[in-house]
Amino acid sequence: MEIVILLVVIAVVALGAISGLVVSGRRKKEVPPPEPGAPTITAPPAEPHVGEEADGTPEAPGRTIDEVGLPGATEAPPAPGEPAVIGEPAPAAPGIETPEPAAGRLVRLRARLSRSQTTLGKGLLSLLSRDHLDEDTWEEIEDTLLTADVGVAPTQELVERLRERVRVLGTRTPDELRTLLREELLTLVGTDLDRSVHTETSGAVDRPGVVLVVGVNGTGKTTTTGKLARVLVADGKSVVLGAADTFRAAASDQLQTWGERVGARTVRGPEAGDPASVAFDAVKEGTAEGADVVLIDTAGRLHTKTGLMDELGKVKRVVEKQGPVDEVLLVLDATTGQNGLVQARVFAEVVNITGIVLTKLDGTAKGGIVIAVQRELGVPVKLIGLGEGPDDLAPFEPEAFVDALLGD
Repeated sequence: MEIVILLVVIAVVALGAISGLVVSGRRKKEVPPPEPGAPTITAPPAEPHVGEEADGTPEAPGRTIDEVGLPGATEAPPAPGEPAVIGEPAPAAPGIETPEPAAGRLVRLRARLSRSQTTLGKGLLSLLSRDHLDEDTWEEIEDTLLTADVGVAPTQELVERLRERVRVLGTRTPDELRTLLREELLTLVGTDLDRSVHTETSGAVDRPGVVLVVGVNGTGKTTTTGKLARVLVADGKSVVLGAADTFRAAASDQLQTWGERVGARTVRGPEAGDPASVAFDAVKEGTAEGADVVLIDTAGRLHTKTGLMDELGKVKRVVEKQGPVDEVLLVLDATTGQNGLVQARVFAEVVNITGIVLTKLDGTAKGGIVIAVQRELGVPVKLIGLGEGPDDLAPFEPEAFVDALLGD
Protein backbone atom coordinates (compact mmCIF):
# COMPACT_ATOMS: atom_id res chain seq x y z
CA MET A 1 0.00 0.00 0.00
CA GLU A 2 2.79 2.38 0.92
CA ILE A 3 4.45 1.59 -2.39
CA VAL A 4 1.25 2.51 -4.25
CA ILE A 5 0.94 5.86 -2.43
CA LEU A 6 4.61 6.69 -3.19
CA LEU A 7 4.09 5.96 -6.89
CA VAL A 8 1.02 8.25 -6.97
CA VAL A 9 2.96 11.15 -5.36
CA ILE A 10 5.81 10.74 -7.86
CA ALA A 11 3.36 10.75 -10.74
CA VAL A 12 1.66 13.96 -9.51
CA VAL A 13 5.00 15.77 -9.12
CA ALA A 14 6.14 14.69 -12.58
CA LEU A 15 2.86 15.83 -14.13
CA GLY A 16 3.19 19.28 -12.48
CA ALA A 17 6.71 19.73 -13.79
CA ILE A 18 5.65 18.81 -17.33
CA SER A 19 2.72 21.30 -17.17
CA GLY A 20 5.06 24.14 -16.08
CA LEU A 21 7.37 23.55 -19.01
CA VAL A 22 4.44 23.66 -21.46
CA VAL A 23 3.08 26.94 -20.04
CA SER A 24 6.56 28.54 -20.11
CA GLY A 25 7.01 27.55 -23.75
CA ARG A 26 3.64 29.04 -24.67
CA ARG A 27 4.49 32.36 -22.98
CA LYS A 28 7.72 32.60 -24.90
CA LYS A 29 5.85 32.13 -28.13
CA GLU A 30 3.34 34.87 -27.23
CA VAL A 31 6.00 37.59 -26.65
CA PRO A 32 6.14 39.61 -29.93
CA PRO A 33 9.55 40.08 -31.56
CA PRO A 34 11.02 43.64 -31.48
CA GLU A 35 9.81 45.85 -34.33
CA PRO A 36 12.40 46.88 -36.89
CA GLY A 37 13.60 50.44 -36.50
CA ALA A 38 12.87 50.67 -32.79
CA PRO A 39 15.05 53.24 -31.01
CA THR A 40 18.32 51.94 -29.74
CA ILE A 41 20.42 53.34 -26.96
CA THR A 42 23.92 54.20 -28.07
CA ALA A 43 26.97 54.54 -25.94
CA PRO A 44 27.87 58.01 -24.62
CA PRO A 45 29.96 60.14 -27.03
CA ALA A 46 33.65 59.38 -26.89
CA GLU A 47 36.27 61.90 -25.87
CA PRO A 48 36.87 64.44 -28.65
CA HIS A 49 39.75 63.77 -30.99
CA VAL A 50 42.09 66.26 -32.60
CA GLY A 51 40.06 68.40 -35.02
CA GLU A 52 36.84 68.05 -33.05
CA GLU A 53 35.18 70.54 -30.74
CA ALA A 54 34.79 69.70 -27.06
CA ASP A 55 31.10 68.78 -27.50
CA GLY A 56 31.98 66.01 -29.95
CA THR A 57 30.98 67.93 -33.08
CA PRO A 58 33.74 67.64 -35.71
CA GLU A 59 34.73 70.66 -37.69
CA ALA A 60 32.88 70.60 -41.01
CA PRO A 61 35.18 69.40 -43.81
CA GLY A 62 36.03 71.91 -46.49
CA ARG A 63 34.67 74.90 -44.55
CA THR A 64 36.41 77.67 -42.69
CA ILE A 65 36.02 78.22 -38.98
CA ASP A 66 33.98 81.34 -39.69
CA GLU A 67 31.46 79.30 -41.69
CA VAL A 68 30.91 76.66 -39.00
CA GLY A 69 27.99 77.84 -36.90
CA LEU A 70 26.71 80.34 -39.45
CA PRO A 71 22.97 80.35 -40.07
CA GLY A 72 22.12 77.33 -42.19
CA ALA A 73 25.25 75.40 -41.18
CA THR A 74 23.54 73.19 -38.56
CA GLU A 75 21.67 70.04 -39.51
CA ALA A 76 17.88 70.04 -39.56
CA PRO A 77 16.15 68.75 -36.39
CA PRO A 78 14.39 65.34 -36.52
CA ALA A 79 10.99 65.28 -38.19
CA PRO A 80 7.96 65.14 -35.87
CA GLY A 81 7.55 61.61 -34.54
CA GLU A 82 11.06 60.56 -35.51
CA PRO A 83 13.00 59.27 -32.49
CA ALA A 84 16.17 61.08 -31.56
CA VAL A 85 19.23 58.97 -30.82
CA ILE A 86 20.23 59.27 -27.20
CA GLY A 87 23.77 60.57 -26.81
CA GLU A 88 23.76 63.03 -29.77
CA PRO A 89 23.78 66.73 -28.81
CA ALA A 90 20.84 68.77 -30.08
CA PRO A 91 21.71 71.28 -32.84
CA ALA A 92 22.64 74.59 -31.26
CA ALA A 93 20.81 77.72 -32.36
CA PRO A 94 23.11 80.14 -34.22
CA GLY A 95 24.47 82.77 -31.85
CA ILE A 96 24.42 86.49 -32.50
CA GLU A 97 27.85 88.06 -32.63
CA THR A 98 28.90 91.20 -30.80
CA PRO A 99 30.70 93.48 -33.29
CA GLU A 100 33.86 95.30 -32.34
CA PRO A 101 33.20 98.90 -31.22
CA ALA A 102 33.46 101.32 -34.14
CA ALA A 103 35.06 104.14 -32.14
CA GLY A 104 38.83 104.20 -32.59
CA ARG A 105 38.75 101.22 -34.96
CA LEU A 106 41.03 102.94 -37.50
CA VAL A 107 43.65 103.53 -34.81
CA ARG A 108 43.61 99.81 -34.01
CA LEU A 109 43.96 98.94 -37.71
CA ARG A 110 46.58 101.59 -38.47
CA ALA A 111 49.47 99.12 -38.59
CA ARG A 112 47.73 97.29 -41.42
CA LEU A 113 47.28 100.55 -43.28
CA SER A 114 50.87 101.62 -42.66
CA ARG A 115 52.33 98.50 -44.27
CA SER A 116 50.91 99.43 -47.67
CA GLN A 117 50.88 103.21 -47.48
CA THR A 118 54.30 104.22 -46.14
CA THR A 119 55.76 104.34 -49.67
CA LEU A 120 54.17 107.74 -50.11
CA GLY A 121 55.19 109.21 -46.76
CA LYS A 122 58.72 107.81 -46.69
CA GLY A 123 59.30 108.76 -50.31
CA LEU A 124 58.32 112.37 -49.71
CA LEU A 125 60.34 112.66 -46.51
CA SER A 126 63.40 111.22 -48.23
CA LEU A 127 63.16 113.71 -51.08
CA LEU A 128 62.53 116.70 -48.81
CA SER A 129 65.55 115.75 -46.67
CA ARG A 130 68.03 116.30 -49.48
CA ASP A 131 70.58 119.03 -48.89
CA HIS A 132 69.66 120.82 -52.09
CA LEU A 133 66.09 120.86 -53.42
CA ASP A 134 66.54 121.62 -57.12
CA GLU A 135 63.93 121.44 -59.88
CA ASP A 136 64.64 117.76 -60.50
CA THR A 137 63.89 116.97 -56.87
CA TRP A 138 60.62 118.86 -56.94
CA GLU A 139 59.66 116.98 -60.09
CA GLU A 140 60.37 113.73 -58.26
CA ILE A 141 58.13 114.90 -55.44
CA GLU A 142 55.38 115.60 -57.96
CA ASP A 143 55.83 112.16 -59.53
CA THR A 144 55.59 110.50 -56.12
CA LEU A 145 52.31 112.24 -55.39
CA LEU A 146 50.86 111.48 -58.82
CA THR A 147 51.85 107.82 -58.56
CA ALA A 148 49.93 107.66 -55.29
CA ASP A 149 46.81 108.92 -57.12
CA VAL A 150 46.66 112.24 -55.29
CA GLY A 151 45.54 113.90 -58.53
CA VAL A 152 47.03 116.65 -60.67
CA ALA A 153 45.45 119.73 -59.07
CA PRO A 154 45.99 118.64 -55.43
CA THR A 155 49.58 117.66 -56.27
CA GLN A 156 50.35 121.08 -57.71
CA GLU A 157 48.84 122.79 -54.68
CA LEU A 158 50.82 120.66 -52.23
CA VAL A 159 54.12 121.15 -54.05
CA GLU A 160 53.65 124.94 -54.16
CA ARG A 161 52.93 125.12 -50.44
CA LEU A 162 55.87 122.85 -49.61
CA ARG A 163 58.19 124.99 -51.73
CA GLU A 164 57.13 128.14 -49.93
CA ARG A 165 57.38 126.69 -46.43
CA VAL A 166 60.76 125.05 -47.06
CA ARG A 167 62.11 128.32 -48.41
CA VAL A 168 60.95 130.18 -45.29
CA LEU A 169 62.09 127.41 -42.95
CA GLY A 170 65.64 127.31 -44.24
CA THR A 171 67.44 124.63 -42.23
CA ARG A 172 65.29 121.52 -42.11
CA THR A 173 65.60 118.91 -39.39
CA PRO A 174 63.84 115.54 -39.84
CA ASP A 175 61.30 116.41 -37.15
CA GLU A 176 60.55 119.78 -38.76
CA LEU A 177 60.05 118.14 -42.18
CA ARG A 178 57.74 115.48 -40.73
CA THR A 179 55.65 118.13 -38.97
CA LEU A 180 55.51 120.28 -42.10
CA LEU A 181 54.47 117.39 -44.33
CA ARG A 182 51.89 116.17 -41.83
CA GLU A 183 50.27 119.59 -41.65
CA GLU A 184 50.08 119.95 -45.42
CA LEU A 185 48.68 116.45 -45.96
CA LEU A 186 46.03 117.05 -43.30
CA THR A 187 45.07 120.24 -45.10
CA LEU A 188 44.56 118.30 -48.31
CA VAL A 189 42.67 115.43 -46.66
CA GLY A 190 40.50 117.85 -44.71
CA THR A 191 39.95 117.82 -40.96
CA ASP A 192 36.78 119.91 -40.83
CA LEU A 193 34.52 117.73 -43.03
CA ASP A 194 31.48 115.97 -41.61
CA ARG A 195 32.41 112.29 -41.86
CA SER A 196 29.58 110.84 -39.81
CA VAL A 197 27.21 108.39 -41.53
CA HIS A 198 23.82 110.08 -41.33
CA THR A 199 21.29 107.59 -40.02
CA GLU A 200 18.97 109.98 -38.25
CA THR A 201 15.70 110.87 -39.95
CA SER A 202 15.48 114.37 -41.30
CA GLY A 203 12.27 115.83 -39.88
CA ALA A 204 10.03 112.75 -39.65
CA VAL A 205 10.31 110.78 -36.42
CA ASP A 206 8.06 107.85 -37.33
CA ARG A 207 10.42 106.15 -39.77
CA PRO A 208 14.00 104.85 -39.74
CA GLY A 209 16.98 106.54 -41.30
CA VAL A 210 17.54 105.30 -44.86
CA VAL A 211 21.01 104.63 -46.32
CA LEU A 212 21.51 103.65 -49.97
CA VAL A 213 24.76 101.80 -50.78
CA VAL A 214 25.74 102.10 -54.46
CA GLY A 215 28.70 101.06 -56.58
CA VAL A 216 29.76 98.81 -59.45
CA ASN A 217 30.22 95.06 -59.18
CA GLY A 218 33.53 93.94 -57.71
CA THR A 219 34.04 96.84 -55.33
CA GLY A 220 32.82 94.86 -52.32
CA LYS A 221 29.50 96.69 -52.16
CA THR A 222 27.37 93.90 -50.61
CA THR A 223 30.12 92.95 -48.17
CA THR A 224 30.50 96.61 -47.22
CA THR A 225 26.75 96.85 -46.58
CA GLY A 226 26.99 93.88 -44.23
CA LYS A 227 30.01 95.32 -42.46
CA LEU A 228 28.29 98.69 -42.12
CA ALA A 229 25.39 96.91 -40.40
CA ARG A 230 27.94 95.66 -37.85
CA VAL A 231 29.26 99.19 -37.34
CA LEU A 232 25.74 100.49 -36.67
CA VAL A 233 24.82 97.59 -34.38
CA ALA A 234 28.05 98.21 -32.44
CA ASP A 235 26.81 101.77 -31.95
CA GLY A 236 23.57 100.45 -30.44
CA LYS A 237 21.28 100.84 -33.46
CA SER A 238 18.71 98.34 -34.75
CA VAL A 239 19.06 97.63 -38.47
CA VAL A 240 16.92 96.24 -41.30
CA LEU A 241 18.70 95.24 -44.52
CA GLY A 242 17.17 95.59 -47.98
CA ALA A 243 18.57 93.14 -50.56
CA ALA A 244 17.82 95.21 -53.66
CA ASP A 245 20.72 93.73 -55.65
CA THR A 246 18.37 91.21 -57.28
CA PHE A 247 20.38 90.75 -60.48
CA ARG A 248 23.49 89.17 -58.96
CA ALA A 249 23.23 85.51 -58.03
CA ALA A 250 23.44 84.84 -54.27
CA ALA A 251 23.70 88.54 -53.36
CA SER A 252 20.57 88.29 -51.21
CA ASP A 253 21.85 85.16 -49.46
CA GLN A 254 25.17 86.84 -48.80
CA LEU A 255 23.54 89.91 -47.29
CA GLN A 256 21.14 87.83 -45.21
CA THR A 257 24.04 85.89 -43.71
CA TRP A 258 25.72 89.16 -42.69
CA GLY A 259 22.47 90.32 -41.10
CA GLU A 260 21.83 87.10 -39.19
CA ARG A 261 25.26 87.34 -37.57
CA VAL A 262 24.22 90.51 -35.75
CA GLY A 263 20.47 89.93 -35.48
CA ALA A 264 19.43 92.20 -38.37
CA ARG A 265 16.51 91.07 -40.55
CA THR A 266 16.85 91.09 -44.33
CA VAL A 267 13.99 92.02 -46.66
CA ARG A 268 14.42 90.34 -50.03
CA GLY A 269 12.49 89.62 -53.20
CA PRO A 270 12.61 87.07 -56.03
CA GLU A 271 15.77 86.69 -58.07
CA ALA A 272 15.81 89.16 -60.98
CA GLY A 273 12.85 90.92 -59.36
CA ASP A 274 12.22 94.65 -59.21
CA PRO A 275 14.96 96.27 -57.08
CA ALA A 276 12.85 99.37 -56.40
CA SER A 277 10.05 97.20 -55.00
CA VAL A 278 12.45 95.45 -52.60
CA ALA A 279 13.87 98.79 -51.46
CA PHE A 280 10.37 100.17 -50.89
CA ASP A 281 9.34 97.10 -48.87
CA ALA A 282 12.53 97.28 -46.77
CA VAL A 283 11.75 100.85 -45.68
CA LYS A 284 8.12 99.90 -45.06
CA GLU A 285 9.14 96.91 -42.90
CA GLY A 286 11.76 98.96 -41.07
CA THR A 287 9.12 101.56 -40.23
CA ALA A 288 6.68 98.89 -39.01
CA GLU A 289 9.33 97.31 -36.79
CA GLY A 290 10.51 100.61 -35.37
CA ALA A 291 14.06 100.04 -36.61
CA ASP A 292 16.65 102.80 -36.35
CA VAL A 293 18.23 102.33 -39.79
CA VAL A 294 17.42 100.66 -43.11
CA LEU A 295 20.47 99.79 -45.25
CA ILE A 296 19.69 99.13 -48.91
CA ASP A 297 22.19 97.24 -51.06
CA THR A 298 21.52 98.27 -54.66
CA ALA A 299 22.33 96.57 -57.96
CA GLY A 300 25.92 97.09 -59.04
CA ARG A 301 26.14 96.47 -62.74
CA LEU A 302 28.76 98.19 -64.88
CA HIS A 303 28.45 101.95 -64.76
CA THR A 304 28.58 102.05 -68.57
CA LYS A 305 25.12 100.41 -68.84
CA THR A 306 22.79 103.43 -69.09
CA GLY A 307 19.64 101.42 -68.44
CA LEU A 308 20.97 100.11 -65.15
CA MET A 309 21.98 103.56 -64.02
CA ASP A 310 18.41 104.66 -64.74
CA GLU A 311 17.25 101.74 -62.56
CA LEU A 312 19.34 103.07 -59.69
CA GLY A 313 17.68 106.46 -60.03
CA LYS A 314 14.31 104.73 -59.96
CA VAL A 315 15.19 102.94 -56.71
CA LYS A 316 15.95 106.25 -55.04
CA ARG A 317 12.75 107.88 -56.32
CA VAL A 318 10.56 104.97 -55.16
CA VAL A 319 12.14 104.94 -51.70
CA GLU A 320 11.61 108.69 -51.38
CA LYS A 321 7.86 108.18 -51.65
CA GLN A 322 8.06 107.24 -47.96
CA GLY A 323 10.49 109.99 -47.04
CA PRO A 324 13.89 111.37 -48.02
CA VAL A 325 16.99 109.21 -48.27
CA ASP A 326 19.33 110.29 -45.49
CA GLU A 327 22.64 108.99 -46.86
CA VAL A 328 23.93 107.73 -50.22
CA LEU A 329 27.28 105.97 -49.88
CA LEU A 330 29.36 105.22 -52.98
CA VAL A 331 31.64 102.19 -52.59
CA LEU A 332 34.92 102.46 -54.53
CA ASP A 333 37.77 99.98 -54.83
CA ALA A 334 40.94 101.85 -53.86
CA THR A 335 43.06 99.61 -56.09
CA THR A 336 41.35 100.99 -59.22
CA GLY A 337 42.89 104.41 -58.63
CA GLN A 338 41.89 107.05 -61.14
CA ASN A 339 39.41 104.66 -62.80
CA GLY A 340 37.39 104.92 -59.62
CA LEU A 341 36.95 108.63 -60.30
CA VAL A 342 35.19 107.81 -63.58
CA GLN A 343 32.73 105.63 -61.65
CA ALA A 344 32.29 108.36 -59.06
CA ARG A 345 31.36 110.96 -61.69
CA VAL A 346 28.76 108.71 -63.33
CA PHE A 347 27.09 107.75 -60.07
CA ALA A 348 27.07 111.36 -58.90
CA GLU A 349 25.05 112.29 -61.99
CA VAL A 350 22.32 109.75 -61.10
CA VAL A 351 22.05 110.03 -57.32
CA ASN A 352 23.20 112.65 -54.88
CA ILE A 353 26.31 111.03 -53.37
CA THR A 354 26.83 112.13 -49.77
CA GLY A 355 29.79 109.98 -48.74
CA ILE A 356 32.51 107.65 -50.03
CA VAL A 357 33.52 104.19 -48.79
CA LEU A 358 36.99 103.15 -49.96
CA THR A 359 37.56 99.39 -49.85
CA LYS A 360 40.80 97.39 -50.17
CA LEU A 361 42.85 100.35 -48.97
CA ASP A 362 45.17 97.92 -47.18
CA GLY A 363 46.19 96.37 -50.51
CA THR A 364 47.40 99.43 -52.37
CA ALA A 365 50.09 102.09 -52.02
CA LYS A 366 47.79 104.62 -53.69
CA GLY A 367 46.33 106.25 -50.61
CA GLY A 368 46.19 109.56 -52.43
CA ILE A 369 42.87 108.43 -53.92
CA VAL A 370 41.31 109.68 -50.66
CA ILE A 371 42.32 113.22 -51.60
CA ALA A 372 41.46 112.87 -55.29
CA VAL A 373 37.95 111.47 -54.87
CA GLN A 374 37.03 114.07 -52.26
CA ARG A 375 38.22 116.81 -54.58
CA GLU A 376 36.34 115.27 -57.54
CA LEU A 377 32.96 114.90 -55.81
CA GLY A 378 33.15 117.52 -53.09
CA VAL A 379 32.02 114.91 -50.53
CA PRO A 380 34.05 113.27 -47.77
CA VAL A 381 35.44 109.77 -47.44
CA LYS A 382 33.48 108.41 -44.47
CA LEU A 383 34.56 104.76 -44.20
CA ILE A 384 37.54 102.72 -45.34
CA GLY A 385 37.98 98.96 -45.66
CA LEU A 386 41.26 97.57 -44.37
CA GLY A 387 40.94 93.80 -44.75
CA GLU A 388 38.68 90.78 -45.12
CA GLY A 389 37.62 90.49 -41.47
CA PRO A 390 34.03 91.30 -40.46
CA ASP A 391 35.13 94.29 -38.36
CA ASP A 392 37.72 95.69 -40.77
CA LEU A 393 35.48 98.54 -41.95
CA ALA A 394 36.52 101.65 -40.04
CA PRO A 395 35.24 105.23 -39.79
CA PHE A 396 37.75 107.45 -41.58
CA GLU A 397 39.88 109.56 -39.25
CA PRO A 398 42.18 112.04 -41.07
CA GLU A 399 44.83 112.23 -38.34
CA ALA A 400 45.19 108.46 -38.02
CA PHE A 401 45.29 108.13 -41.82
CA VAL A 402 48.03 110.72 -42.33
CA ASP A 403 50.06 109.29 -39.45
CA ALA A 404 49.85 105.90 -41.17
CA LEU A 405 51.11 107.48 -44.41
CA LEU A 406 54.10 108.85 -42.57
CA GLY A 407 54.75 105.60 -40.73
CA ASP A 408 54.13 107.04 -37.25
